[in-house]
This record gives sequence, C-alpha cells and structure tokens, in this order.
Amino acid sequence: MRGSFLEYAYSVIYSRALPDARDGLKPVQRRILYQMAEMGLRPDRGHVKSARVVGEVMGRLHPHGDSAIYDALVRMAQPFSLRLPLIDGHGNFGSLDDGPAAMRYTECRLAPAAETVTTSLNEDVVDYVANYDGRELEPVVLPASVPLLLVNGAAGIAVGMATNMPPHNLGEVCAAAKLLLRKPRSSLDDLMELVPGPDLPNGGQIIGLEGIKDAYATGKGAFRMRAATRIEQVSTRLKGIVITALPYGVGPERVIEKIKDLVVSKKLDGIRDLTDLTDGEHGLHLVIEVKNGFSPEAVRDKLFRLTPLEESFNINNVALVNGQPKTLGLIDMLRVFLDHRVEVVTRRSEFRRRKALDRLHLVEGLLIATLNIDEVVAVIRSSDDAVVAKQRLMEVFDLSELQATHILDMPLRRLTKYSRLELESEKDTLDRTIAELTEILENPKVLQKLVISELDAAAAAHATPRRTVLIDGDVTITVPDSLEVPDRPCRVVLTAQGLLARTDDAQALPGTESETGSTAIAGSVDTTTRGTVAVVTSTGRAHRVDVLELPMTSSGHSVAGAPVSEYCSLDRGEKPVGVMAVSAMPVESSEGTSETERPTAEVLAIGTAQGVVKRLSSDVPAGKDIWEIISLKAGDRVVCAANSRDDDHLVFITSDAQLLHFKADAVRPQGRSAGGMAGIRVAASAEVVFFGAVRPDSSNVVATVAGSLSQLAGVGASTIKVTAFTEFPAKGRGTGGVRCHRLAKGEDALLLAWAGQSPVRAETAAGKPITLDTELKARDGSGDKIKTTIAAIGGSH
Repeated sequence: MRGSFLEYAYSVIYSRALPDARDGLKPVQRRILYQMAEMGLRPDRGHVKSARVVGEVMGRLHPHGDSAIYDALVRMAQPFSLRLPLIDGHGNFGSLDDGPAAMRYTECRLAPAAETVTTSLNEDVVDYVANYDGRELEPVVLPASVPLLLVNGAAGIAVGMATNMPPHNLGEVCAAAKLLLRKPRSSLDDLMELVPGPDLPNGGQIIGLEGIKDAYATGKGAFRMRAATRIEQVSTRLKGIVITALPYGVGPERVIEKIKDLVVSKKLDGIRDLTDLTDGEHGLHLVIEVKNGFSPEAVRDKLFRLTPLEESFNINNVALVNGQPKTLGLIDMLRVFLDHRVEVVTRRSEFRRRKALDRLHLVEGLLIATLNIDEVVAVIRSSDDAVVAKQRLMEVFDLSELQATHILDMPLRRLTKYSRLELESEKDTLDRTIAELTEILENPKVLQKLVISELDAAAAAHATPRRTVLIDGDVTITVPDSLEVPDRPCRVVLTAQGLLARTDDAQALPGTESETGSTAIAGSVDTTTRGTVAVVTSTGRAHRVDVLELPMTSSGHSVAGAPVSEYCSLDRGEKPVGVMAVSAMPVESSEGTSETERPTAEVLAIGTAQGVVKRLSSDVPAGKDIWEIISLKAGDRVVCAANSRDDDHLVFITSDAQLLHFKADAVRPQGRSAGGMAGIRVAASAEVVFFGAVRPDSSNVVATVAGSLSQLAGVGASTIKVTAFTEFPAKGRGTGGVRCHRLAKGEDALLLAWAGQSPVRAETAAGKPITLDTELKARDGSGDKIKTTIAAIGGSH
C-alpha cells in the first residue's frame, strides 16, 4: 500500500495538480494548447466544436476523463478566471455563478495570447516525451514567451500540498522580468516598484499590502479582496450602494443570496431593495437601496464584514521546478521563467542556424552546378546510372553526397541565368542570417537583448491597464452599534428653481464661500436630519416632507437637489414658494447663557400677489401631510413664505416697481384659517413679484429685473439693478411703497425681484449661474442691460 500511495501521490503532484514554473501550465492545460496548435486552430481560423478538441486530447495525450479536460478548457477561455485568456470560446462558457454549456454546444479556438505559448514548437525549442501509450510524443513544457505563472496564477490541490497563486498584470510582470534580466542582483523592493501587487481579472480592491510583500519574499502570504463600491443617489429620495466589481472568484448571485439571508434573518438592517443591473455591455452593476434614516457608509461596512463583498486570498506559490515541487517567491518565479526563456531562444537560434547552414551547403552545390552546367550535363549523360553519376559528380567537382544528390534532383528550369542570380542572392541572405544567429549564440548581451525585445512585443500586443486598485493600510472594519443616521443639526434648502436638498451642516449653505457661480437660494430652514419640514406652495398649502428623504449636498457647492414634485402632490399650476420647520431644531443650552440671550423664535411670514401679509402661529395639525395655512381671496396666490423674527423687516416689491418694508412685529401672528391683513397697497394693474423677510444687516441689497410683459419668455434683453437696502425708507404697513426701479423704454414691469443679504445669485432656465455686476445703483435709477435671460434670482444665505 505504501508503494501504491507514493506512486499515486507522485502522479497527482507531477502530472495533474501543480503547474510547471517555466510555462505556468498544468499538464492538462499544456496538452490542450499543444493539441489545438497541432490541429491548426489558430486565431485566424474558424471555431470548432469543443467536443472535438476534448476527444483529440483525451485520445492522444491525456488519459483521464473528458469532464476534467473540458473544465480546464473552459477555464482557459473565461476572462473572469484568467487575466490573460488563452482560448477564444464561442457559446456559453459559464459565469461565476453558473457552469458552461455542454461541450457539444460550445466551440473554441486558440486566443491571440496563445501564440506567446505555442510558437516555435517545430524548432526543437523544448524536449518531447512519449505519451501515455507510447504512440505519440508530447512536449515536456511549452516555449512560453511571457511569465504565465504570474500572469494567470494557478490553483490546485495535490497530495499533501496545494498551490494558490493570484493573477498579475502582464505589462508589470514583463517589466519586472526585463529588470531582473538586465540587473540580476535587483532586490525585491526594486521589483515591487514594477509589480506592486496582484491584478485580478474582475478588478475590485486589494486592502493591505504587507501580506503581498511576504508572499513575494517567501512564497506564502495573504491579502484581503474587497468589492469596488460607491455611494450614489439611486433615486430622488434614496441613496444606495452601487457595486461595480466583486472579489476574485465571487459571483453576484452568491452575494445577492447572502444579503437576502441576512435581511430575512434580521441580522442586517437598512436595506430596502437589491437590484442586479448587470449586462454584457456595461459589466457588473449591483444596486443596493438603503432605507431612509440609515447611513449608507455604515451599511456598506457591515456588508463587507458579513458578506462575500470582502474575501481573503491565501497565497501559496508552489510549482514544479525540474520536476520537484517548490515554494517560490517573486524573484524565484521570474528567474525560473527567464532561464527557461533563454534556453528556448538559444535552442531556437541553434536550430535556425543549423537549418541555414544545411541550406547554404545545398545552395553552394547548386551554384557550382550552374557555373559548370555543361560539364555537369556531360558527366551525367556519360554515366551508366544515377549511382555512377552521383559518384562521378562528387569526384569531378569535389561535392558532398548531399550536394550531388540535390544536383541530380534539380529540375531543368533551374538552369536559367535568373536562377543563378536567385541562388547568389539566397547565399548572401543565408550568410547574414548565420552571422546574426552566431552572434546571438556567442554573445550573451545580444541574446539578452533578443529576449527583452520579445517580452516587449508580447506586452505591447496583449497587456491591458491595471484593473485592481491597491490600498495599503489597516483592513479592520469597525461597524458602529447603530447603522441609522444620527439626528444631527442640518439645513433644508429650497432653490429659486424649485429644488429641495439638505446640507450636512446647519451653519453653512451652498455657495457662501464664493462670490459667483453658485445656486440661488429661495428659502431655507434649520432642522435636524430626523426632523420634518413643510413646503409652502402658491395655493396657501403646506406639504409635510421628512428631512431624511431629501438628497444631501455639501457646503460650498452648488445644490444637487430634487424637484419638489418628487415629495409633494402638487396641483396643476401650484408652485413651491417657501419652506417651514414642522419639528424645530433644538437649541443646546450652555452654562452662563440666559433665555434672553438665545435666538428669537422664528415665525413664518406669508405674502400674496394682492399685497396681503400674514404671520402664521406655530400650530401644526397632527397626522396631516397637507394642510391650509392661509385663506386666500379669489384670484390671489402666495408669492413667498419666509421665516421671520420680530425685529426683521418684511419687504414687498410690486410689478410696477414699488417697494415697501416695515417691521415684522407690526403683523400679529394668526391661526391657519385666518386670511391675513393688508401688507402693501397694490395698483389695479400691478401685483406683488417678491415678498421676503430681511434681517438687519448693512450688506442687504435689493435686486430688480425689468422687462416687457409682452415679450416671449427667453426672448429679448432685460435690465437688472442692484441697490443698497438702506436706500429705501421704512413705511407703515398697508401703505404704498417707493419707486425702486425706473423703467426704461420698452420696459413695462418688473419681472423678478429679490431683497436680502449680498451677494445676489442669478440663474438661467437651465440652472446655469449668471455673473452679475456688483456695483450698487441709485434707488430710482434704471438698470443695466444683460443679454442672458434671467429665469431665477435669489440669495446665497
């Protein structure tokens, strides 16, 4: 039994499970590629049935089952298994989750990259041995011109040992091989500058490089593979985790099934839905929708810890060297390959020189015959038979037996003058070829240069950019106790274009850090991430909105919001005009702060097109998502709703260029059903175009845009004027205002207006910022013409 087991173990190690360090192939892979090359299944030929290839390999070279041969063939055709596929498959060759179709359905041929492995087989570059039944010959190793052991890696389980090697980038490995060939004493650090780590076929990330360096030094190590993910706004209300690459060997169905099990068993919270949008054109695309109230980053980190989105890879570089299994580091693997490649190029050069010398010998004999054609003919005619003719030619012209035989076999057409010129030209070419091959064989530097040039050619033809991102650092993932978004202060913003968003900071708004090129803000309110706000519309209604559902935008950038219609059921013609808090942001108390030092409570102020003003008391109906906040007269509408304090000034601007402002405490708060009180006296042909609350500040300005009401939208130029707010005197509530813009010829109304803290923001209908002249004008002066049509105007605060 001991003898039988040792024979079996040796057979598994040497003939089945472990790759050869020279060509990086297991015996079954080598036999498949060799047989396909013998069958002429080159990349420029048509595909043939995989069953035909499997049958030829099994019958001639591989004495094992057809399933093992077909499995190896399929793996060499899968781009997600090998970094450099060697077989071009046609048909269903499987996926990471499903097996391939039967071999009677699929077709195959050699891939272009296989030419780097099978070329020059007919030039005595490798040794051949008898096959399993002694009737055929097969190569011991293939003359690979690239380090396939590193490029494609290997995996196999033998008796008492196993191998597990990750794939690498072809261009990086060839560069390292060239460096080691030029500078044999290069250190591991020198080589790792060119080969920093594995390059997995499906991309993804590798976290932590210390284990990789250990494997390159000793042949054993480990690293963590992590899926490539990003956090996106997958819908107007939801954020999600988008997965574009998985760890090596992990399929999407396995990930989806694991996530479903975790959600069903309630071990994972925060996931609303999971959609697989993978296709052949765009590749892997898994979208995991995260519930509102949960942090996508925290959910992602927990997915890394609990699912195959993060996997470990244990490196064990065991390969055959001179028939013995050895554990190899990076330098060892490259040296074994380079020694093999140098031997292949040397044997090929010797073969080609030997062939060239044999041909030169024949050409020299033919030249002698053509120069002495009459004597040669006379000798042949006077001879009794071919044997005597050959002997006499050898004696008369001092020819070898091979030359004399070749002359006797020469056809009459070679006796022309042109044939003589061809022979002389061929002789010169052969002389040069022999000299070049001799130089390669006798000069190690020339041989080295040739090997390097062939590495460069292979890399240029088949190398692709790196797919895997290497991240050096700690691989430990710390998942918080709760995946839910904490209830922190934030600010909800309504833009002049009707978009809603929330900031990640209650102290800053988008656009406050630059003077130009930011979003025009129509209104904002301080709240918390788990709070509730209400959008006020032109019909005098308030629509409840959860803050968590709003897209988040960062301070100092343009607002990436969503339309109000995504959160509110608006009637036809109903437009958002402001935003109010439903659940107020708590004010943190600090030692030494009295109640009088805390901010004054804000009250929602409402202004209508007919000049009505109202300040709303803080009663919010419970359990309602939509409620009335003002009783409007027939034909009236809400122009704007703004949060105000008692010391603020409420500002009305009408279409006939009248401005009125008065203290907010002049308007007593009223209940939801009240209709408000007189704010400004409006002419019969005019209406209010702006209403807002302005806090006392020396930087307050008034911006007015004048034009013609008869012009089509977006046609013709308008004028704009910016004036200091202090230029306008305060007057009593319910009175007429003062002129704020002198209408020029062709202008009959104010189209847009705004008052608030500088700077002013203006936008086109497409949301593109418009740069405005910041020079302040006189109170009753006319505006400056602007060619770009202004669609919205607002502030940055």
